[in-house]
Amino acid sequence: MRPRVRDALLLTLTAAAGSADAVSFLGLGRVFTANMTGNLVLLGITIGQGQLAGSIRSVIAFAGFVLGILVGVRVTARTEPTAVWPRSATLALVGELGLLLALLAGWEITGDRPGAVALDILIALSAAAMGMQTAAARRLGLVGVTTTFVTGMLTSLIAELAAMGPGRSHRAIWAATLACMVIGAAVGAAVFVAWRPGAPLVPLLLVAIVIATATWLRGPGD
Repeated sequence: MRPRVRDALLLTLTAAAGSADAVSFLGLGRVFTANMTGNLVLLGITIGQGQLAGSIRSVIAFAGFVLGILVGVRVTARTEPTAVWPRSATLALVGELGLLLALLAGWEITGDRPGAVALDILIALSAAAMGMQTAAARRLGLVGVTTTFVTGMLTSLIAELAAMGPGRSHRAIWAATLACMVIGAAVGAAVFVAWRPGAPLVPLLLVAIVIATATWLRGPGD
């Protein structure tokens, strides 16, 4: 697989994370399941406001995300030949896809007004899926690209633009990653408003496309 194809697939995963955050924020009690920096800020806000339910949801999202990373790191820790897109990264994404399928099933079963326990389970599923995606992106090792949080990338991009140095190859991918996060969130929010039952389909389909493309294009030497 060529590096440019890998970069395009990572951008697709970033859009999936943006859409997952939009769906979780709008439909799962104002909590982020991909962007843990924002989720921890929401946790602090809900604690400060004395909103116990909101703080518990943020803690569940954080715990699910951490668990997803732990499992994803174990999956991607296997020794394998150097490759642009290692098989273990695809395996981690397959695990993410399974969690997103469970999220979609739970979303359909619980309907517009899930109970407290069902809501917590949906949050945990979404956050764990995003944690596994983060682990997969980490395994690919593209400098500064994580797909689920972009604050550090934004800082690096601004710093490099300020330096105005030549040959900064990461600027384009960083800028594109930021754009894809916004686009993914916009699409996720738009689908949520227009067709709420299908909102979780957005990240699920994007991850499925990445898995299918990576499996198809990955050569025997990659």
